[in-house]
Formats: sequence, C-alpha cells, structure tokens
Amino acid sequence: MEQIIQVKDLSFEYTNREDQPDLLALDGVNLEIERGSFVAVLGHNGSGKSTLAKHINAILLPTRGQVQVAGMDTREEDKLFDIREKAGMVFQNPDNQIVATVVEEDVAFAPENLGLPSQEIRRRVDEALKAVGMENFKRSAPHMLSGGQKQRVAIAGVLAMEPEVLVLDEPTAGLDPAGRENLMANIRDYHRNKGKTIILVSHSMDEIARNVDRILVLKNAHVLMQGTPAEVFARGEELLSAGLDVPQITRIAMELKRRGVDIDPAVYTVEALERQLLALRKGGAGC
Repeated sequence: MEQIIQVKDLSFEYTNREDQPDLLALDGVNLEIERGSFVAVLGHNGSGKSTLAKHINAILLPTRGQVQVAGMDTREEDKLFDIREKAGMVFQNPDNQIVATVVEEDVAFAPENLGLPSQEIRRRVDEALKAVGMENFKRSAPHMLSGGQKQRVAIAGVLAMEPEVLVLDEPTAGLDPAGRENLMANIRDYHRNKGKTIILVSHSMDEIARNVDRILVLKNAHVLMQGTPAEVFARGEELLSAGLDVPQITRIAMELKRRGVDIDPAVYTVEALERQLLALRKGGAGC
C-alpha cells in the first residue's frame, strides 16, 4: 500500500538557554505509515511522542533527518500550507484550538480560510459535527461546554478541513472513562466510514489495543519497538520492564501463563482471551 507518512532518521533538539544543554527529544526515528491505517504512538511523558506528532503537521522541523507527508518534505517552506491541509492536528488542550464564540462558527473557521463556497462549508460543518456527536450543539457557546464536548468541537474543526491524515495528541486526556470511550467510538467510526489515516498519541494501552492497526513505542527519544498490537504485546515483559504498561487483558493472560495455563500471553481483547479459554476447556490447542 501507499505510504502517506515517511519519517527517515529523524532527530530533533529543543534549544535551551545558553546556560543549559539542548534537549534531544527524538534520536534517529524511522517510521512509515500506510494511507488509511490507524497508528498509535505510545510512550511516557518526555519520550518524544508529542514531538513526533508535531513533525507530521510541520509545526516542528527536523534538526536532522526528513519527514515526508504525501510525498512533500516538511522542510520545504512553499509546501507548508499544503502539508497542514493534508495533515490536521488536534492538541491535548481544546482551548488552544477554539477561536469562535459559537460552535458551528468555530468548525467553519478552517474551511472558510480555505476559500470554499458557502454550500461546501455548510456541508463540511454539518458532517464534522455529526461525526463527533455534536450536531445538537452547533449554536452553543464553546465556553459553556464540558471538557469532553470542547475536545469534540476541536476535532470537528479539523475534520471540516477533510485532511488525509488526522493527528490526535492525547485527545482523551482529562476525560472520565465514559467520556474516553465515547470519544474513541466517534474516532473509530470516522476511521471506518472515511478511510482516512489516523495517528493517535496516547499513554493508555487499553485505549490503543481495541482500535489501532499498528503501534510505535517510544522511550527516551528512541523507538523501543513497533508492529501490530499482537507483535507489540507479545513483548509484554519488555514493555513492563521499560516502565510501560500492557492492556489489562494481556496482564491477565501473562499471569495465567506464569501459573502454567497453556495460553498466548500476547492476547489483548476480551474476545480473544475468551476464545482461548473456551478452546482449552474443550481440549483444543488455542484460539
């Protein structure tokens, strides 16, 4: 399949004051993302995951190496507008992205700046609000909304641009469990219906496990591992020893394996664990 994002030997340093050393946030990162895939970037605070996300939207530019979005090099100044039209980014704090005093006007802000006809803007605003479950709040004031509702509006504002790549930097941070699941369901539906590329920056293993095609794990500015969820969670002990987590289901499977149960310790969904346990009960060999 076509690679819509290509990251080659990417390194980035934050420049500090003269009396402090520069901070190396990314060191030799390589990554390819297929068009239409759902990819998670995982790691501790300070691992470099948000820094990587900002490179895909060309908010940051490489100190060394290269980032290409739909074949365009982010270092080319004349491509900056096109890159940000292709790769839309939603930040952790929605208040940093909401610019209008009415929800539908905020969502319309980017399409209007693209110079689109009014009918097309109306269509995009309505579709974006529906995609995030906020169609009944289009005339509301953003400052009167809850944190989760503001985050949905911020996402809708990016969706209205109809980007090829949607970059979500910790979109569920600060939400309660029900709010997180609801928002992730909206994102899953959008991915399924539109077939766009989704890049999700997160620290929640359970949130990632149920949704994504591939996982990139960062630790101390380096790539620790990458692969499908099954490939990554098969290295559960390595993740735990690195101070990271695994999904709760994987923890259960790992503990069962330690206690002598013949089970794959890399399972990460309730359904997969249930299949394996039923197969064992029936005398089968696995799922």
